[in-house]
Amino acid sequence: MPRDLHPRLLRGFVATAETLHFGRAAERLYVAQQALSRDVRTLEGLLGDALFTRTTRSVELTPAGRRLLPRARGLLALHDEILAEAGAGARAARPLLLDLNSDVTGPDLTADRVLQRARAAWPEGELLARFHGGLAAAAAELLAHRLDASFGRFAGLPVPVRGQLDQLPVRLERISVMMADSHPLADRPVLRPAELAGHPVDICAGNPATTEWADLGARLLREHGLAAAEPYVPPVGLDETARYLARHGDPMLTTVGGPKIPGSVNVPLVEPVPLCLVSLVHRPGERHPGLTALAAAARELGAAEGWLIRPAGSWLPAADAELVAAAQGTAPASGG
Repeated sequence: MPRDLHPRLLRGFVATAETLHFGRAAERLYVAQQALSRDVRTLEGLLGDALFTRTTRSVELTPAGRRLLPRARGLLALHDEILAEAGAGARAARPLLLDLNSDVTGPDLTADRVLQRARAAWPEGELLARFHGGLAAAAAELLAHRLDASFGRFAGLPVPVRGQLDQLPVRLERISVMMADSHPLADRPVLRPAELAGHPVDICAGNPATTEWADLGARLLREHGLAAAEPYVPPVGLDETARYLARHGDPMLTTVGGPKIPGSVNVPLVEPVPLCLVSLVHRPGERHPGLTALAAAARELGAAEGWLIRPAGSWLPAADAELVAAAQGTAPASGG
């Protein structure tokens, strides 16, 4: 008799591989933990290999599990794409609401580029973009079903929130500091973290919508012995950001490639190069053709431009590195 591989078995495996916890994976899939464990054992029997190393304290992927993970994701994506296309006529009438996790746009910004390619690939549908400016706030909207997808640093969300959402790693963005062009460090082509000593760095700690970004900034500053600036009320828009930088005078943590702010400079950080992992975030099991188009666009751009290739000598929090490694089916890189 031929052996059939049901998508349910692969979904259970992927959820368990991403959470490394059978209980949290079962909650994500809305199934009993015993049923999930049974499905994983069935899959291991079909493939003739153990996929997880289980102890009373931890769950880890075996080499066979790491090899299977990217293939399983690919098969599930194709499966969902087929179903989405089959029902596209009925679902295309509902637009997909996407938060770009920024209050500005630009041709080099990750979310903008993914959105443009997805719109070109899915011209019959409607992708509605909004600009809320923070994954922490967008996550609450996702869980309330008032939003379909967003971009941002998934690893910076609280663990209970991450357990209720799915993510696709999209790009490792390089971190920089933005400051008024009158700042004493504004004439530097690049800056090493040590050169920021004595200059408190604004990590947007005063913005409750971007706590995932403030978490990244706090980790970076702490590791390099730097101080954070006062948590001011955040600006919105290019002109207000320009006034904010001129008024407060603190270098603001941001990313390379953002829009030009009048009267300011954007200086990359080096030695090490700090990175931020940007993911496409959505609810588990979401099967909207617009989400399929976004995921495909992110993968295509990432493959063509090496978006998930980590440069040598870079800095990345361990939780973010684990998400990249899980997506690629590799062991996390050391050094951050």
